[in-house]
Amino acid sequence: MANTPEPRKPRDLILDLLATRSGMKQDVYAKCKENFALLKQELKALADDLAAAITLRDPRLKVEFSEQGDFSTKVVVAGDTVVFTMHTNVFRLDQSNSLWKGSYLQEDEQRGYFGVVNVYNFLSDSFRYNRERDLGYLVARLFINREGHFFVQGKKQLGFLYNDLGKLVMDAGPMRATLESVLLYVLDFDLLAPPYDQVSQVTVEEMKQVEANSMVSTGKRLGFRFQADTGEIT
Repeated sequence: MANTPEPRKPRDLILDLLATRSGMKQDVYAKCKENFALLKQELKALADDLAAAITLRDPRLKVEFSEQGDFSTKVVVAGDTVVFTMHTNVFRLDQSNSLWKGSYLQEDEQRGYFGVVNVYNFLSDSFRYNRERDLGYLVARLFINREGHFFVQGKKQLGFLYNDLGKLVMDAGPMRATLESVLLYVLDFDLLAPPYDQVSQVTVEEMKQVEANSMVSTGKRLGFRFQADTGEIT
């Protein structure tokens, strides 16, 4: 009669998880941080190129890049400010995502763990005049795994141009194309006036503060929800 193997001790299971999954997450984090450095490099090059070109057309318009630290950077494109932030945690792609049906993830489940870069759109005046109540909107999320493969979740063209995870590998070319797509979307995303009833009453205190700060929250789409637009983020 064959001997029944002894159950593995919790200590051994913990060590296995540390050596495999936790180690893999460190790999994902390192690759995402490497690519975020590339993003900053390409964003600065793109901003410098656009700044020089637009000055010849209309010197009133500015394109300015600034680095906010290891995990954040932004570019001001005239009236828009686009902020890129790298999350310091690693995420497993939701099991309901259709990418799990593809061979790339089915061949290796660990490819389904990603670092994430979030892309937010604000009005430049919100920062210039310290309007802390103003709203910004998530326009895209960039997912990067430990092999440097990536895909983008986003609005309109951002939602379908970069979704072939098995083939898309991040380097300078794809990064530049992704950044250009982000700026194209942002510049085509117009400011809408808030509903009349929402701004029809103000307090005395709010009126006194108007010189220092806008008394009404401002955003490109007040009351905006991604689900209401074509090509929702999921």
